[in-house]
Amino acid sequence: MIFKKITILILVTVFCFSNSIADNHDTEQNIIDKAKEINQKIKKQQAEKNANIISETDQQAEPLPLNDPFVGDASLGGASTVAIITNDDEEASEMSLYNFKLIAIMTGEYESYVSLINSSGEIVTLQMNEELSKGIKLISLQPHQAVFEKGDDSYLVINFKNQIKETSEPF
Repeated sequence: MIFKKITILILVTVFCFSNSIADNHDTEQNIIDKAKEINQKIKKQQAEKNANIISETDQQAEPLPLNDPFVGDASLGGASTVAIITNDDEEASEMSLYNFKLIAIMTGEYESYVSLINSSGEIVTLQMNEELSKGIKLISLQPHQAVFEKGDDSYLVINFKNQIKETSEPF
């Protein structure tokens, strides 16, 4: 008799627990429906934001500048280069320092670099003791200028104002 009571009690508890643990497919369907609704609301909000952005940009459209701010006036055809009146072949050559502007000086503990840009927008980056053209070698960098060795006791110094000075002393 006790054995029958225990087995009935065990069966009743197992049945109760199995009903409480069983999946409810209705709640899963409700969650999917809610997710779809939220997704539709988000899409509507994004569409409204895009419409607002488009309407604001159409009303306040400004023309873009014709020149590239990183190149300077070279993109307009009026390249502002240093005009020095000499008859040197160096100034006529394409890789002459006179055809470049100083745009960056990067100095580190072990290596240093200088970046120059020409009127067509090509950037040349040189490391210390590297030549820009034949006989024009980068020998020194300071925070405001770069010094190139042109030959024996002849140096070219370029600064960020695009002033090129030819001196007999490097510093």
